[in-house]
Amino acid sequence: MDSFSMMSAADRRHYELRFQSLFDTGRALAFACDATGRVNLDTLSARARINYLYARTSIGREFSVPEVRRRARH
Repeated sequence: MDSFSMMSAADRRHYELRFQSLFDTGRALAFACDATGRVNLDTLSARARINYLYARTSIGREFSVPEVRRRARH
């Protein structure tokens, strides 16, 4: 088992992989990830998985290169 699989859901909630729109500054897609930007597709809903795969294939056309960000605490 790799370290990502062993990482708890609580640890993944600290970071997000954010795809910012190139054309609309108010639009972005963000997904829970680990500190290195790895997203666990198995934990995403079907809709979130589709959005994630779409964002990855749209880098440079609709979204900027994603960045790992520390999630804000609520």
